[in-house]
Amino acid sequence: MTRLLSVALLLAAAAAGQAPSPVERQPNIVLVLCDDMGFSDLGCYGGEVDTPTLDRLAAEGARFTQFYNNAKCTTTRASIVTGRYPRRGKGGLLHGDMATVGEVLRGAGYRTVLSGKWHLGHGAETHPHRRGFDEFYGLLDGCCNFFDPARPDPDYKGGRVRRFGRNDERIEEFPEGYYTTDAFTDHAIECIERFAREDAPFFLHVCYTAPHYPLHAKPDDIARYRGRYAEGWDALRAQRYERQQEIGLLDPATWPLSRGDSRAYDWEDADQDFEDHRMAVYAAMIDSMDRNIGRLMRSLEEAGVAEDTLVLFLSDNGGCAEEPGGRDPDQRRPGPVDDYVAVGPAWGWAQNAPFRRYKSWVHEGGITTPLIAWWPGRIEAGTWNREPAHIIDLLPTFAELADADAPVEIDGRSMVGLLTEGTREPHAELAWEWAGNRALRQGDWKVVWDRTVKAWELYDLSRDRTETRDLAREHPERVAALSAAWFRWAERTGLPAKQRRTDTDR
Repeated sequence: MTRLLSVALLLAAAAAGQAPSPVERQPNIVLVLCDDMGFSDLGCYGGEVDTPTLDRLAAEGARFTQFYNNAKCTTTRASIVTGRYPRRGKGGLLHGDMATVGEVLRGAGYRTVLSGKWHLGHGAETHPHRRGFDEFYGLLDGCCNFFDPARPDPDYKGGRVRRFGRNDERIEEFPEGYYTTDAFTDHAIECIERFAREDAPFFLHVCYTAPHYPLHAKPDDIARYRGRYAEGWDALRAQRYERQQEIGLLDPATWPLSRGDSRAYDWEDADQDFEDHRMAVYAAMIDSMDRNIGRLMRSLEEAGVAEDTLVLFLSDNGGCAEEPGGRDPDQRRPGPVDDYVAVGPAWGWAQNAPFRRYKSWVHEGGITTPLIAWWPGRIEAGTWNREPAHIIDLLPTFAELADADAPVEIDGRSMVGLLTEGTREPHAELAWEWAGNRALRQGDWKVVWDRTVKAWELYDLSRDRTETRDLAREHPERVAALSAAWFRWAERTGLPAKQRRTDTDR
């Protein structure tokens, strides 16, 4: 069992570099996180994007159907790093009195690496190299130019230069032919090769910025997808939904395809060539990421450590409906270094088929992520795991695997049993909030507050996983009980009072 210590004692142990007690060798852990990718984008989740590496890992491991994130980049990353629900207020999402997963595992003798996006700060208490990661290379901000991270954002995105670095050094120049997805992988492989020679396990957290906007991909990759999206988002959702049934992901009786989105627009009225183009770039970004994950897997095999390594892959939130710079094809050009296009709300919605909504909303489309878990000999191959779990569970899971001292101040629970046996005692409740959108799940019942609707909705996820039938009027007492539980959670986790108020309080 995982040992529990106060944060102060844990941080002291990590700083002192104390070795773990003699146990069977702990596994290496590789946690791959991508950015703004939809639930159904991968081939193994019903998508049409070519993802042979992730499809292979899914076939040789397990796929989760009810794994949750926090609907937004920063809050998801904070929960992964701390094992806690986001704590809001002054000082950001990461504070000095919170232990990080890097500190927990380094205190247990692991070498620790973060390659890619951090997005939790760059001060004394928030820089990854000072918060438990022996090696850091990547982006300290939320997004950047893929070909030249030193290039300023366009004016419509604020015009600032993003912060990029290695360990404590800032990097402000990038070579010709640079591409972040490749560079993050290069750094990760360098660390695998170095640490595999040492007599210690390693924790590698690879945080790709793909497929977050700006839509940047190499021309040859884009060309393979041009024309694949010429039928539009409604056709894409229908095709994915059919494949999801074929591969056994869902039962249409309990996962009906959700219909319509308030921010989507008609395909017939859209500039269809432009829309196909920007979705093709998005797909090319995922394709490139999958090939780079293939490079990671080969490096594990060549180093002779693959059999001793747990590999997890997930996304930080659902597909993204944001659209900085708009969709005027006379002004926006998806793909090259000199523009900053996003996919927009209609594609962002389609990427989460069969669910409703997307990033920033806490309907299932915003908070459900594909999760692939691969661990030879420990995770049964070709399985679907249909138990609910949450990113707050990752830190305690890794702590148990490492026989590490975990902080008591965490909200997550180990999912080692879920990985190796397929089951565990579920959370009594799970809850979410972002930008006025709220949700809480108890068992199979879930209440949702959509900030544009401004009323509690109620869903029975055992019969309606895609939230198509609002039962709030039929069960007002249940709505009252679950919404009251949400307010207790919000107060307990430090959500500011103004974000806890209801419309009647204003």
